[in-house]
Amino acid sequence: MILPIYTYGNAILRKVALPVKADYPDLNVVISNMFETMYHAEGVGLAAPQVGLPIRLLVIDLAPLKEEDPELGAFKIVMINPTILEKSNEEIAGEEGCLSIPGIHEMVLRAEKIKIKFLNTDFKEHIEEFEGYKARVVQHENDHLQGHLFTDKVTPIRRQLLKSKLTNIVKGKATCNYKVKSA
Repeated sequence: MILPIYTYGNAILRKVALPVKADYPDLNVVISNMFETMYHAEGVGLAAPQVGLPIRLLVIDLAPLKEEDPELGAFKIVMINPTILEKSNEEIAGEEGCLSIPGIHEMVLRAEKIKIKFLNTDFKEHIEEFEGYKARVVQHENDHLQGHLFTDKVTPIRRQLLKSKLTNIVKGKATCNYKVKSA
């Protein structure tokens, strides 16, 4: 089922998400719905708060990037209760957008490499290291679980320049080809 994506201005996007317990009702249905919603919106990552669920869950599928980089195209993952354990000191700038902030793309600095602990769909713990674009997407989605958005990471001048666009999103004046829930 395709869910509405909560856009900039919705309070849930600013809350710290709660851990998911193994007995969370219909978790596999939630995960399936999140992937379907993400695919419909032509995204590559989605965190549960973006669909109105205050839980520590994210999904990523970089298949749309397989022509650019076959290694990225094979990256599909579900992370339950992720925690970044380490970040490299080296930061790389890259353009980011977000399904919750339609029509805005900005350069953001992110750690080049990360080590993250998470549970898979069987609630088995994994510790993995990611770098480059994989690390960027994981950090972006994990930020949603902390109540942070990529626009928080842009320079104050850029943020000021984005103010009217962000206000329009809050007012429901954003244009996108997927179902949204405005503030």
